Amino acid sequence: MGTRPAAGRRAIEVLLETELPQADGRRLVLVDAVWAGHDEERTFSVKVEGESRRVHVTDETSPLGIADAWRRHLTETDPDGDGVLVVTSGVPADQLGWDLRGHAVRRRPLTVERTDIVKQLFGADDLDTRMVRETWLLDALLEAEPPGGWPRAGSVLTRDQALRALLAARVGLGTIGDESLDLDADTLFDWSRSSAGPRRFAELPPQEREGLIAWLEQAAGPSAPTLLALAADGRGAEALPLGALASAALACSSAADAGFALGTLFGRALGSFDALAPYAAAATGVLTRWIAQAEAGGPSGADARDRVLSVLKRADELAETGRLTHLLHGDRLLPSGYQARLRALASTLGGRPATAQSALRDLADHQLAALHADSTERARVAVRLLRWLDAPLPPLESVGQGVRRHLESTGWVDLAAAILTEGDVSRDGEVSEAYSRLIGQVRDRRRQLDERFASVLALWTERASQQAPNGALLIEDVLAEAAAPLALDGGRPLVLILDGMSADVAVELAAGFDRRVWTEIVPATSAGRRPGRLAAVAMLPTITRLSRASLLCGTAAEGGQDVERAGFAAFWKKRHRDAILFHKGGYEGTAGHRLAPELLGALADDRTVVGVVVNTIDDTLADGRDNGHARWSPGDIARLTDLLDAALSAGRPVLLASDHGHVLDHSPRGTRPAAAEGVQGARWRTGPAGAGEVELSGPRVRAADGRITAAWRDDLRYTSRQAGYHGGASLAEVTVPVLAFTPADSEIPAGWTALPAEDTAPGWWLGEDETPQQQPAPSQRGKDSRKQPQAEGLFPQPGHGTLGDRTVASKLFRAQRDFVRNAPSPAAVAAALDALIESGGKLSPAAVAAAAQAATGKSERNPQRFAIMLERLLNIDGYPVLQLIESGRTVHLDRELLRQQFPEGNAP
Repeated sequence: MGTRPAAGRRAIEVLLETELPQADGRRLVLVDAVWAGHDEERTFSVKVEGESRRVHVTDETSPLGIADAWRRHLTETDPDGDGVLVVTSGVPADQLGWDLRGHAVRRRPLTVERTDIVKQLFGADDLDTRMVRETWLLDALLEAEPPGGWPRAGSVLTRDQALRALLAARVGLGTIGDESLDLDADTLFDWSRSSAGPRRFAELPPQEREGLIAWLEQAAGPSAPTLLALAADGRGAEALPLGALASAALACSSAADAGFALGTLFGRALGSFDALAPYAAAATGVLTRWIAQAEAGGPSGADARDRVLSVLKRADELAETGRLTHLLHGDRLLPSGYQARLRALASTLGGRPATAQSALRDLADHQLAALHADSTERARVAVRLLRWLDAPLPPLESVGQGVRRHLESTGWVDLAAAILTEGDVSRDGEVSEAYSRLIGQVRDRRRQLDERFASVLALWTERASQQAPNGALLIEDVLAEAAAPLALDGGRPLVLILDGMSADVAVELAAGFDRRVWTEIVPATSAGRRPGRLAAVAMLPTITRLSRASLLCGTAAEGGQDVERAGFAAFWKKRHRDAILFHKGGYEGTAGHRLAPELLGALADDRTVVGVVVNTIDDTLADGRDNGHARWSPGDIARLTDLLDAALSAGRPVLLASDHGHVLDHSPRGTRPAAAEGVQGARWRTGPAGAGEVELSGPRVRAADGRITAAWRDDLRYTSRQAGYHGGASLAEVTVPVLAFTPADSEIPAGWTALPAEDTAPGWWLGEDETPQQQPAPSQRGKDSRKQPQAEGLFPQPGHGTLGDRTVASKLFRAQRDFVRNAPSPAAVAAALDALIESGGKLSPAAVAAAAQAATGKSERNPQRFAIMLERLLNIDGYPVLQLIESGRTVHLDRELLRQQFPEGNAP
C-alpha cells in the first residue's frame, strides 16, 4: 500500500464542488488522504450550486473513529442537518460497515487526484506529463490559487504555463495569465529590487523553492540560482549590487584576493565560485542596458538613471564593507571607479595636454560617463583649456583682428572658464582644487590678452571713425554691412538685439539653434579663404545708451528707446523699406498670447523690417541667474524661441547682434570696489589711468568730452558688487557678436554662404575624444594649432586623383548625371565626397555644401537640397550610398558602397 496523498483545504473544496451536486443529500464524505491543511482551516464553507454549505474536516484512523465522528456530527456539530462532514482516513472500504457506507457520498472513500483537481482549476482537459510526477508543483498550484481562480489554459496545461502562473501568484514575478513576460536576467534582477517578492520567495516551502530555482535556471540562465538564493536568504535587494561588485572584482588585477572577499559577502547564497562569472556577467548586462536607457533620456531614461546609480552606490558600500575598495580602484562600472578616474584626470591638469587627453579618454570610457554628464563635460572643458594654455598666443595686430579672434577663439575660452567656475557636482576636494588652479592660469593668460588689446585699442580709438574704420567692423555699420544685405531681393530680416550678449554667450546660443530648422550663414569670401562670423567693435565706453543707439541708428548716436526707434526707422527709410522696432514690453503678448499681435502683424507684412530688443542677458548682470549656470540656450532668453518660431513661420532670416558684451564678477564675496576718482560707471571713469586701466580718447569715445579711463582687467570695478559688468575695455566688453540665420528650407541670400557647425569651434576646443559628428571640418582640425597649421584651402581640392575625382569621372556617374535635372557640377560632387571621406563619412549638410563651394567658387544656396541632389546622383538602383540621417541633420556616406557602385573609381 503506497503513501496516501495529502489533501489541503483547496483540494477538499474542489472535491466537494464536484461530488456534492450528485450526492443525493448525503453529507458524509470519506477521503482516502492525509489532511495537509492547518487546524484553523478544518471548518469552512463551500458553495454548491449557489448555496453555501458548512464543512467540517476531521482525521480518523479506524472504522470506530469514523463512526464516532459521524455520530458526533449528527448530534453535536451539525444538529440542524445542513453541514457536511469530511473524514480523511486510510481505512479501506471493506473495513467499513454497510450502514456507515450508506451515508457516505458514492458509498466509499473518494480518492484525491491532484492532477484532476489542477486540470479542473485551469479548465484543461489534460496536463503536461512532466507535471504528474511533480507533486510539489501540483500542491503549490492548489494552495496558491488566486481569489479569481487560475486563468483558462486550453486543452493542455503545459508545465511552463503552470510555473509562470505560480510565480506570478506566489512571488509577484509577472502577472497571472500574462504569457508575454520575458523571464530573463533583466526581469529577475528587476524583481529582486522589490521588497515583497523576495520576501515571499523566502517564505515558500523548501521543495517549492528548489523546484522554482531549477526551472528559472533553465528559463533565465545560470545567474538565477545565485540570485534566488540571495532572495531566499532575505537579501534580494543586494542581488544586483553584488553582481556589479563581482564583475568589478573578477576584472581587477587581484582577482584571487577579491574573490575571497566576495565569498564572504555572498555567504551561503554562492554555491560555488564557478557560478560567480555567469552571475557577474548577467548583472553587468542588466546594468549596461539600464545605462543605455538612461542615456536615451526622457522620463524612462531618468528612472533608469536613478535605478543604476542606486544599485551602484550600494555596490560601492558593499565593497567598503568587504574591504575591496582599494582593489577596485578605477573600475569601469562602479561610481568609485568614475571618481578615481576623475581625480586621475585632475592630477594631470598641471602638465601637458597629451597626458590629460589620455586621462580624459579613460574617464569617457567609464560606463557612467554619460550619466555623470555634467562632471564629464567639465572634465572635457578643463582639458580644452589646458590645450589652449599650451598653444602660443598669436600676435595681436589690430582691433578688428582682435574682436574677430575673440569671437572665433578667446570667447570660447571665456565660456569654458565660466563653465569650470561653476564647480564639479561631485564636490570632490581634489578635483575642485585642480580646477581652481587651472582657472587661475586661464585668467592670468586672458588678462595678458586683454592688456595687449587695450594697448592696441588706445591707438586705434584716436583715429578710427565711420569713414575710416581701419579694418574693423564698427557697431554703427552692423545694419549696413549685415542687415541690409539680408534685405536685398525682397528679404525681410528680423533683427534681434540681445543686450549685453558677449562672445561666450553668442557661441553657445548659436550652438542651440536646431540645424534642421535653421542654417547659419556668413558673408561669402573669395576662394581659399575661410568664411567666419562677423564681430563688430562697440562704442566707448561700452554702455547701452551709446552702443545700442549707434547700432540701431546706423550712425554714432546716444539716447534711449525713442532715439533708437526713430533711428531704426530712418535707417531703413533711406533704403526704401518700412521698419518698426519693439522694446521690452512691446513685443510680449497679453493673456493668451505668446507675442504681441502688433509684432506678429509686422512680421506678416512683406514690406516691413522688424527689430526687437531683448534685455534678458543684461538684466542678469545685476543679480545673476537663478540657476547659477554659465551657459545660455535659446530657451533661456525670454521669448527668444517664440520670436524665432515667428520668424520661421514668416520665412524671415534672423540677424542676432549685441550692443556690447560683459564680464562676470568672480571676486570673493566682501571685496570692495576700487577706490578711484571721476567714477562714471561700473567699469569706466575719468582721470589718469592706473593698474588694469587704459586711457581712451578720439572719435570712438562718446562720453566725458571724448576722453575716458576704462578698466581692462576683468576683476576691476568701481561700483557696488553685481553679478557682472560692462563699460570697460576688455575684449569681452568691446566685441559685438553678429550672427545670421536663415530658414533651412529657404535659399541662402546672395553674397552669403552656409557656416557648417563643424567650422564654428576653434581647433583647441575639439580633441581626440570627440565623436566624428563633433569634429570640425577636415581642414579646420588644425586651426589654432602649432602641430597642424591651417591649410590654404578649406577642403580637399579636386583634380588630385582623389576618390571623389575618380567617382565623378566614371562612366556610370556620367550616365547617371544625364538623368538628374539641374545636377551639381562634377567638381562640386567630387569635393563633397572627399570631404565626407576625410571626415569619416559624416558631415552636416552645410559642411558638405561648403566643401563644394570652396572647390568651385559657386555658392550652394540650399545645403539640404544639395544633399538631396547628391542622393539622386549616387543612390543608383536604391542602394544607399549617401543618405540624409538623423532627421536631416547629417549626411552619411557609405564608402564601401560607393566603391561597389562606381567600380571604375577605385583605381587611380
